[in-house]
Amino acid sequence: MPTTTRASIIRQSPGEYETVTLELDDPKKGEVMVKLAASGLCHSDDHLQTGDLQVMTYPFCGGHEGSGVITKVGPDTPGFEEGDHVVFSFVPSCGQCMACRRGDFNLCDKGALLLVGSRADDAEDFRMKLDGQNVGQMCGISTFSEYTVADVASVIKIDKDIPLKSAALVGCGVPTGFGTAVKAGDVKPGDVVIVMGIGGIGINAVQGAAHAGATNVIAVDPVPFKREMAQEFGATDVFEDMEKATEFAQSITQGQGADVCLITVGVLKPEHPAQGLASIRKGGTVVVTGLGSMTETTPISAFDLTLMQKRLQGAIIGAQSPHSDIPKLLRMYQAGQLKLDELITKEYTLDQVTEAYQDMHEGKNIRGVIVFD
Repeated sequence: MPTTTRASIIRQSPGEYETVTLELDDPKKGEVMVKLAASGLCHSDDHLQTGDLQVMTYPFCGGHEGSGVITKVGPDTPGFEEGDHVVFSFVPSCGQCMACRRGDFNLCDKGALLLVGSRADDAEDFRMKLDGQNVGQMCGISTFSEYTVADVASVIKIDKDIPLKSAALVGCGVPTGFGTAVKAGDVKPGDVVIVMGIGGIGINAVQGAAHAGATNVIAVDPVPFKREMAQEFGATDVFEDMEKATEFAQSITQGQGADVCLITVGVLKPEHPAQGLASIRKGGTVVVTGLGSMTETTPISAFDLTLMQKRLQGAIIGAQSPHSDIPKLLRMYQAGQLKLDELITKEYTLDQVTEAYQDMHEGKNIRGVIVFD
């Protein structure tokens, strides 16, 4: 029999989240049911409210960064049992597809239907229902729900002594930001790095760049609170706009510019990649992690890109391998090498999702977190 769960859904985009009661299928083979402990409020779910991100199924249940405890295990699903503590990865890794076999686990083929919200192997098969109507799951997991069912390709077991509230953040914001610096950006000791946008992703790009040994980590954000927070997480210099940050980077590199620019803004605008390319030296790298409207394109100088041999790199989950890199990040947290607890600015209930995103837009939060009973 289906389980009922309170969850936050959006009926259309643009629109607003509302809390409803859904029916949730029992897990099938290769799936588990999880009682959520916490869910991070990532900007990507807000893109549903604004209309920047369009999905294929409405209603759609939000949330893609969370942690919890397994309550049911599907048949013939070895390696998992009731009571296991887990975090979700918003991108699955099957380990079998061509992308996984070449080592690009974050580009797994099982991610093809993430914005449909169905099971990964059938676009007509949904785990959630509202009065008999299919409800899509954000990234196949939907952490804005008291209970959820997910494919084990998106589920990672963790030590039971790790606080679930903090562990939730390694499902998206932490690996995305950290990996943007250390993997996609390949930051090296002694580098000069610019981080454009200090939210839930950018703050972890700052952590990543500092951990990688960058001599200067230059944080850029118009909000004073976020610039202050950046300094607590490893930023050496802060500016309110890219023009000033670029001038500073050039002033300390004999006019060359930064080695790496990491674009982690909450809403990507067409001008941001061009600003990033203008800020870096010959042979430098710009990594674009922020999301904007699905219909916008960006104008850049092909002349500068080619003749200055610059690199413009996209990154999903920071080019990290979820099933191996997320446990590493948690070990760093346990060893005191990575800040997680300090990322949480404010806690919310499931009924406060819209309020939480209003706070985010007003620059009040680095990361808001839903805490479940």
